[in-house]
Amino acid sequence: MTGRPHTRLDRVRASVGIAQLALQQIEDDLSTDDVDGPELAAILRELQEDADHPGGLFPALAQLVTIAARRAEQIEPDRDGDASGPLHDAAALLTDHAGQRLNWAARSLDPQGAPE
Repeated sequence: MTGRPHTRLDRVRASVGIAQLALQQIEDDLSTDDVDGPELAAILRELQEDADHPGGLFPALAQLVTIAARRAEQIEPDRDGDASGPLHDAAALLTDHAGQRLNWAARSLDPQGAPE
């Protein structure tokens, strides 16, 4: 392994650590006893469609996995989809399943807060 991939891996590890800290903060906020339905719904909507970062957390994760899948397509030994296929599936699960379920839960907790 050359120095370049090691540096890239170090950056990825640091970024994952930062993301984990941010997610821990959200988990701590969700764990308090004073979170009510509308606030929980707003938090769930924020995870799915963040106002400050268009697309939200789940779509951003899906995009990251899709980029990894595209890269895997290029470097798979036989171009057989053994690596890229599951990555594309994981991205779809994040957007089609997890994201949609967040929306359903938010709508159930706060129907009036649902975006039109």
